Amino acid sequence: MEKEVYLPIEGMTCAACANRIEKGLTRLDGIDEANVNFGTEKAKIRYDSDKITPQVFEEKIEHLGYNVRKEKVVFAITGMTCAACANRIEKKLSRTDGVSSASVNFAVENVTVEYNSSQVSPVDLKEAVKKIGYTLNEQESNEEITDYRDRDIRNQTGKFIFAALLSAPLLWTMVTHFEWTSFLYIPDMFMNPWVQLALAAPVQFIAGAQFYKGAYKALRSKSANMDVLIALGTTVAFFYSLFLGYEWHMAGQVGMPELYFEAAAIIITLVILGKLFEVRAKGRTGKAIEKLLDMQAKTARIVRDGEEVEVPVEAVVVGDTFIVRPGEKIPVDGEIVKGMSALDESMITGESIPVDKKPKDVVIGGTINKNGTLTVNATKVGKDTALAQIVKVVEEAQGSKADIQRVADRVSGVFVPIVVLIAVGSFLAWYFLIEPGDVRSALVPLITVLVIACPCALGLATPTSIMAGSGRAAEMGVLFKGGEHLEHTRNIETVVLDKTGTVTKGEPELTDVHIVKGMEQDVLALVGAAEKHSEHPLAHAIVDGIKKRGIPIPEPEQFTALPGYGVKAQVNGKDLSIGTRKLMKQHQVNSQAIEEKMATLETDGKTAMIIAIDHEVAGLIAVSDTVKDTSKAAIARMKSLGLEVIMLTGDNENTASAIGHQVGIDRVIAEVVPEQKADEIKKLQLEGKKVAMVGDGMNDAPALAVADVGMAIGTGTDVAIEAADVTLMRGDLQSVADSIQLSEKTMRNIKQNLFFAFVYNSAGIPIAAAGLLAPWVAGAAMAFSSVSVILNALRLQRMRFKKEGDSRAN
Repeated sequence: MEKEVYLPIEGMTCAACANRIEKGLTRLDGIDEANVNFGTEKAKIRYDSDKITPQVFEEKIEHLGYNVRKEKVVFAITGMTCAACANRIEKKLSRTDGVSSASVNFAVENVTVEYNSSQVSPVDLKEAVKKIGYTLNEQESNEEITDYRDRDIRNQTGKFIFAALLSAPLLWTMVTHFEWTSFLYIPDMFMNPWVQLALAAPVQFIAGAQFYKGAYKALRSKSANMDVLIALGTTVAFFYSLFLGYEWHMAGQVGMPELYFEAAAIIITLVILGKLFEVRAKGRTGKAIEKLLDMQAKTARIVRDGEEVEVPVEAVVVGDTFIVRPGEKIPVDGEIVKGMSALDESMITGESIPVDKKPKDVVIGGTINKNGTLTVNATKVGKDTALAQIVKVVEEAQGSKADIQRVADRVSGVFVPIVVLIAVGSFLAWYFLIEPGDVRSALVPLITVLVIACPCALGLATPTSIMAGSGRAAEMGVLFKGGEHLEHTRNIETVVLDKTGTVTKGEPELTDVHIVKGMEQDVLALVGAAEKHSEHPLAHAIVDGIKKRGIPIPEPEQFTALPGYGVKAQVNGKDLSIGTRKLMKQHQVNSQAIEEKMATLETDGKTAMIIAIDHEVAGLIAVSDTVKDTSKAAIARMKSLGLEVIMLTGDNENTASAIGHQVGIDRVIAEVVPEQKADEIKKLQLEGKKVAMVGDGMNDAPALAVADVGMAIGTGTDVAIEAADVTLMRGDLQSVADSIQLSEKTMRNIKQNLFFAFVYNSAGIPIAAAGLLAPWVAGAAMAFSSVSVILNALRLQRMRFKKEGDSRAN
């Protein structure tokens, strides 16, 4: 069948690009015509849908080096009851024209859809899902989701209380059937079939109405889900009991019939109880997002027309000036205009020690002003703030699917029809072979198989663990960009570390002072004055280091910067020269006395500068990009986890080797320009290694992209987040080991859940088919299985890691 589609294309720079895409598309079998308009950046494609699908020519466009622009929307779903529902919605959306991908998260009851807006709209998506019995709504705010969850809890609680009160007498009659309970008294009226009918009917058709509605919707769309199993099993028990009660009545009320009203009512009651536990536990898996959102300030005190006005944080725009007083939260990201203070940035960096801030320093929304009033200029607001970016990444990770989940989804998609066949087969086997002609004996395994085989636990096994694991990771400062990255990080064998800003602090510091003539304090005062007006980063490090020692720095009478050599100045009537050996040689200064010390410092990877006062050597100062306090311990921890650690840097061999030796890295690849870093990663991969690249997310972008897992360390800004698969917010290499252990523990938790769900159903179905389980026991076991899977996943929220002596096997 011939169809026509318009695709928005990104990446074209000229008409030649459009021509290239046209030629590439027209060569595909099944495409009748392709016209690419460079001006509108759209491709009009006529194709035969029997020969080719839009996905094929979208892949062709991307193969040519361009992108098909997609829209993304997140819908909340109402009406889902089990994993089979999620699987059906996903299939329906995926088969809709214009939809590239659809991912349903059963645990958080939402779906993320990527689509082509020229082919399909959100309204079309809603209509498509409505036809199979579910409702899509635009994703609510966090407060609305919480309200919805609270309403659901109240609703299920009310249904459970209603069903439990009516089922209690029926449970009492059932308990008295056991010999060991013969001493218990039960009123005769509760044994009357009509009284049991009066108690069971409201449970079956009022409390249990949700199962009938769900089953109807599923069957109407020619599929089956948990509701079908529950409705079918309890309805058979209910109406067969009604038939037996009628027989008893017609026979003149002789004896006491064996009824199943109590089984149907108790199953429904227990399933509702399981749903209540489930919705409560689901709420707990989403607590990480709530914690992150709670960090945000609710209001901001902005300056307008010279007056302070308190407004909601949503009303702040870029360029606004706002005031933050001691103890208040910074409302949005900004730059300090006036004032000095210390800020608690532990939410971003994990460091409990407040960070001193001064004018021109950047502040992050959600951090806390400890002392001093600040005047700040807003630079990022709304979804662009660092905190909003963090929330976005966590939400996307919790909503994405790990590869292992897709296996579970495929199984749950065909599980219910198979169960119905097994249940019917069990009934026939009992009725014709085991207890020929005995409907009662055949009925029990039929009902029990239908009830115990609900695939809820299977559907919840993976998403609840992903939610809990990624949420806990965010609290520890590790942001996984998606469930697949949370899954794959555990496979890492080699960690490649950038040096500057990753192993080291990324900022030079004054590390060594060696004075051979004069008092150290006097010499450093002169050095500070000579370097005071230099723009060189090393000069800034020297001046800052001298200031930290509390030494007052005078003004120089003269100053001259000598690029490539150092500086020359006159301070307090003294001639100063500070710099290289070449500078000393030019000024006829004999530096032989400190040559040995200088060589030692250079071997250690430090930049050493000679100090000459009045043409005589006074000493040496050395500046170095110092190693982070935690780097050595973190690298030792990585090694204890069985990881190979390599340092990859553009620095010279001596400096790189010195830093590597200092932190315990045996293999150092030095003097590599940024463009070559990706090639080095590829070489390691060709050796068969799974490689993680750890860098700053900007100049290391090519290497981050090529690595099996790219990790951006430090800033937590949108740049770093976009550059990598994992963002390590705390600027601490301990987070590398944390991310691997988080991945390992989360995947282990998922496997535990899947094992339990598979084993539970695999073992439960044959036991039920053999007639060894009472229907109400099956109902309790089914409810327990879902709750136990969620509770197991919630254990991830209590993850803690030792910083030393960890074994990867633990």
